[in-house]
This record gives sequence, C-alpha cells and structure tokens, in this order.
Amino acid sequence: MEAPVRAVVVPEPSPRPLRKGVILAAGLSTRMAPLSNGRSKAMLRLGGLSLLERSIRTLLALDLEQIMIVIGHDMEVVAEHAKSFGGIVSVIEADNWETGNGCSLAAAEPYVEDEDLFLLVTVDHVFAPDALHRLLDARAPAVLVDAAPTPAEWSEGTRVVIEAGRAIAFGKELTSEVIDCGAFLLPSTIFDAHRSAWSRGDPSLAGAVTALVSDHPLRAVRIAPGSWVDIDTPQDLALARDRLRRSLGKPSDGPVSTYLNRPISTRLSILLAGLSLSPDAVSVIVLLGSLVAAVLLASGRGIAGGICVQAVSVLDGVDGELARLRLRSSPRGAMLDGVLDRLEDAAIISGFALWAASVSSTRTVILLSCLALTGSMLSMASKDRAKLLNLPAAPERWIGRLLGGRDGRLLLLSVAAVAGRPLAGLAAVAVTSLVALSLRLSYVLKGGTTTPGGDPIGRSRSSG
Repeated sequence: MEAPVRAVVVPEPSPRPLRKGVILAAGLSTRMAPLSNGRSKAMLRLGGLSLLERSIRTLLALDLEQIMIVIGHDMEVVAEHAKSFGGIVSVIEADNWETGNGCSLAAAEPYVEDEDLFLLVTVDHVFAPDALHRLLDARAPAVLVDAAPTPAEWSEGTRVVIEAGRAIAFGKELTSEVIDCGAFLLPSTIFDAHRSAWSRGDPSLAGAVTALVSDHPLRAVRIAPGSWVDIDTPQDLALARDRLRRSLGKPSDGPVSTYLNRPISTRLSILLAGLSLSPDAVSVIVLLGSLVAAVLLASGRGIAGGICVQAVSVLDGVDGELARLRLRSSPRGAMLDGVLDRLEDAAIISGFALWAASVSSTRTVILLSCLALTGSMLSMASKDRAKLLNLPAAPERWIGRLLGGRDGRLLLLSVAAVAGRPLAGLAAVAVTSLVALSLRLSYVLKGGTTTPGGDPIGRSRSSG
C-alpha cells in the first residue's frame, strides 16, 4: 500500500500542559487465550481492576483533559467498559487493527493532530504510580525505557539504542541492553512517520517510532527496574500481580511493617481487591477490632488481647493498600483513616490502663497512661502537620528502627500483653512515642534534610 511521505519534524518542548492521552487496546493476544477465552486482554483483572480500568485510572492521575481508547477486537465490551468513566474518556474504532498496533495509532490521528505532544501507552503495560509522571516531566518528545530489564523482558522487548540521552534506534533485532516500556510522549508528526514506515512494509508502532527517530531522536527517560510489566502471557500477569503487591509498601515503613506486617497485609489486600469492600469499610472494621482488643485487655486476657492488637496493626495497612491497588487514594480517605487510627490507639491504651490499674499503683498507671496517650497522639500529629506544611520530613526509617512508629508501638503493646506486663507496655509506648516526637520536632526546627535512611512521608492514607 502506497502512502504519502512527508518530512518528519519534531517540535521544540511545548510550553502547554499535556492535554490528551491515547491508550491502545485494539489487539488480540493469542498467548493470553488460556485466561481471556478469546475476549479482549484489556478486560483481564489485576488487583481488583481490569487492565483497561487500571490504564485509564493511571492516566486520570496525570490530570489530562481527554483520554482516548483505541479499540478493535471485542470492541463492544471494551467500549462499554471505557464509557463508564464519563465524558473525559472516549473510544476510537481502529480500521485494520489486525494489521498491527501501528494501525491502532493511526486511528487516533484526527483526535490529536493539533497537539504539540500527546501521551501514548498500551493497555497491557502496567506502571508504578510515578513512572508516567517522570515521562511527562520531559515536556518534549520522549520514550520511557528500562536500562536493566530481566532476561525475559529483554528477549520479548523492543531494544533501544541510546546515544547522549536520546533514543536513536528501535528494533527487536538490535543488541542494545535497553528496551522501551511502551509509553511515549509523541508529536503529531508520528503519523507521518507511520505512513513512511508503512510504505516500506512495516505498519507497526515500532516501525513508526523507528522512522521518527531516524531524523529526530526521542529523549530517553529511564524507569526504575521492576516498576513496570508488559503483560503478554499468563506468567506475565502473575509477575505483575507479585510486583503490584510488593509496591504497596511505603518508603517510610519501619522494620516492623517491612518484615512483619506488609508481607501479611499485602497478600490479604490482593485477595480482597476483587471484592466490593471499600477501604473506608476496612478502616471501620479495624476500629471495631481495636475495641475488641481493648475489652480483652481491660479484662486481663493478655494473650488474646495481645494477638488482637497485632492483628489490628496488620489489618491497619489493608485500607491504604486497597486504595493504592485500585488507584483511588483520596484526601478524604486519608482524613478518615487518620482519625480512626487515633481512636484505635486511645482504645487500646485505655484497655491497658484498666488492666494495669488492677495490678499496679493507680498513680503510676495514670502517669504512664497520660504519657503514652499524649506521646502517641502528638507524635503522629507532628508527622501529619509537617507533611501538611511541607516541612522537612523526619528520618522515618530511623524512627521505625527505634520502634517509634505506630507499627512499632503496637508490637510493643502486643508483646507486653502476651507477657502479662501491662505497666511495661504503657511505659514502652510512653518512651518510644516521646522519643519519636522529640526527633520529629528537632528535625523540623533544625531544618534538616533527609538522611540516607530517611524518606519523605507517603502521599496516601496516613498509616496504611
């Protein structure tokens, strides 16, 4: 098929914010047949969302004005699913989609040809939350690349030759160790490049990009290894599920969360992700669990109460993990989670105080209880306040190692309960929470910068 060939000219970096994104979801993946049963791969589910919904929500987080889904195979089902998002999401039917994803790209031309740049992704590529933000920060024609792929990723991927930070060649036959990740910031002249490649017998997306970079290389934006997956086979879907689960932790997690709580809570979150249970409902369930723990502790049943306290600590991560799994973290959810966390702390410490009052001096119990409650409340309040005011983030990993984080305090209480030492539990919480408060305050007042062990506070639900 003959196609007109025009000069390929890539514009300078655009001062306009990126407005439009395109998701290619037209193809038929025969290798996914054991799971898809002939339906579109875009409808396969991962972490409670279909691949299409996950792609759409990933782009919605970028504040684009319009998201277009290019459909082909099983188009009625895919279109109905896409339209459920409302007017910001529209569908484009691709002609000759069976020919390759280059034809799917060509179908979007009338909708983005007036844009300086548009974002292009494929529905079967899953990215870590910040990966596409890094691509958009380029504000110029660019491609997301992985410079350290696994052998399996390299054998399947399209290799990219990088020179002076620019991608100058694409192709599966190349020997470069770098591969592209299926995410591009492209100028409208990509469509001229597609026509040029098609006239030479290559209608694929890789052919179009290869034709484009022959005259104007793309900026290469590197992604962190292991923070994306190209889902072509059932094994890829299993890998994506595992990487998604491992991504649910937060940079500020201390050793208790990292090595004890998260391995349990993230697996539970993956199991619950397909249910209709909301993160807010999980928060309420955890609050009820803390009330049960408080009753058990107040009645002197230390072993049962201690187990319940640690269960609350583990489950406390599930609400935030579910929100992140479903790409639905919100300030409202974070506010509710923070308030309920404080109520849970108060209930558990009160249970310890009532237990301790039956075996120890009343004055000592009152003193330690007040210190434990005040320290834990102010410690978390100072953390949240510093985040709100954009003050320097304290080295949360070091605080976690001192058991000064909430996960550490709950573990101390759990151990003290099982050991039958309620007064020791109150004392431990009083000391660790006041130490954490002192560290956070001193760090902010000194205007410190993050230490090698420190990390900024997470953006989503406060403690999950």
